[in-house]
Amino acid sequence: MNTVLVVEDGLTDMEILSRYLQQAGYSVMSATSSEEAEVKIDKTKPDLIFLDVILPGKSGFEICRELKNNPHTSKIPVVFCSTKNSDVDKIWGNMLGAEGYLSKPINQEELILILKQLSK
Repeated sequence: MNTVLVVEDGLTDMEILSRYLQQAGYSVMSATSSEEAEVKIDKTKPDLIFLDVILPGKSGFEICRELKNNPHTSKIPVVFCSTKNSDVDKIWGNMLGAEGYLSKPINQEELILILKQLSK
């Protein structure tokens, strides 16, 4: 697992998450909208996707549901990264099939723990 797609419309959050992932040895692609994310997923089939919940176009929840319902993308792990960090949001993300949920601001140690869990 080495190619990660980060779908995030906030430039600061995108930069921080990308830097942490690169430091952990991942190749990072980025998208700032649901449309751009869909194009990159179709073209490159990333090994892992970090999804913001609130995005221009479709929400991260909608994108996750579509990915998990598509046999070509259903096995790609999805981790939500969001300021929406209530228990309800986390449960909803889990029900949609996401493998993890990180709260913003991103904590590098939490991120590393999730990456370790996903690489087992």
